[in-house]
Amino acid sequence: MLLINCPFCGPRDHSEFTYVDVAMTYPALDAPEKEWFEAVFLRENPKGRVFELWQHTLGCRSLLILERDTLTHEIFSVRMAHPGMQAACEENVA
Repeated sequence: MLLINCPFCGPRDHSEFTYVDVAMTYPALDAPEKEWFEAVFLRENPKGRVFELWQHTLGCRSLLILERDTLTHEIFSVRMAHPGMQAACEENVA
């Protein structure tokens, strides 16, 4: 079982969350088709620490960026994907 510490809701079981994708920057909308093909279909499957995008589907519905080890499933950090929401969470904790 993974325990994900949502910045808004606190620690929750991973079953409340939905994995979205590896957190990455996508090509511009007007980028050449080759760039989009590579971004969508030719992605790596890295071992070790990666940044992933998750949604707290059964909670606050926020998008989160998790830094997680794909081999051990250890979670190193969790933050809101939107910087403004992260700042709001940090203000409420202080």
